[in-house]
This record gives sequence, structure tokens and C-alpha cells, in this order.
Amino acid sequence: MRLLPHPATEDIQLTDVLRALSDPVRLMILHKLAEQRELTCADAGWDLGLHKSTVSHHYRALREAGLILSKQDGRRIYLSLRRDDLETRFPGLLDSVLSAARGSLPLAAPAPPQPGPAGTPGPGRESSPAGRA
Repeated sequence: MRLLPHPATEDIQLTDVLRALSDPVRLMILHKLAEQRELTCADAGWDLGLHKSTVSHHYRALREAGLILSKQDGRRIYLSLRRDDLETRFPGLLDSVLSAARGSLPLAAPAPPQPGPAGTPGPGRESSPAGRA
């Protein structure tokens, strides 16, 4: 397993951490990681309702700010929260932010409507009679 580049504990800057924490998507990712010990990129981002490249951008921003640790094992990347490192640098910050954000964050994006059985419309969709425009 190899670690992706991230700042050493002593190099984590408050401005970088706060900038990364200012995005609701990143807060949702951190909330998931705070509840789980470690998640793969796919597990952490599957329900965000965003494109894979956008989610990857958020992971990179969190890693470069020093909030998460990313370990690559083959094709999988595992994410974990750098709770101990952040507590060393900024005591109480992470818990305060996660606690304050908990009530205002949606825990998952709403699922897109699923199509019904073949030939039938999905929920909320109306079929138009043949020949009508």
C-alpha cells in the first residue's frame, strides 16, 4: 500500500483546513469518514450525486489540506480521517465543525428517479398517448 502525498502534521495550515471545510460536499465526506474508520473512494462518494471527477477533486482538496489520508492499494484508494493529527494541530476544531454542521447537512443526495419496467414510465413521469405531440 502506498500513501498519496499529503502534508506532514506540523505543515497543516489552519487557512487550508478552513477552506476545505467551507464546502458542504466536503463536510458530508468528512461526516462519513468520522462515522467509519476507513472507506474506499467509491464507498465515500457513491451517494453524493456528483460525477466521479468532481468527487475526486473534493478528495484531493481534503487530502492536500491535511484533513484525510489516502492510501492506494492496487486500483483501490482508501480514505481515513486524520483525526489525531488535526487534534494535535487544532484541538477541538474538527469535532466543533462536524457537530455544528451535523444538523444542516443532508446525509446523502436524493436518488435519481429510476425508470419503471421496460415500456413503462418511472415515478413522476407521464406517458403520452401515441400520435400526440
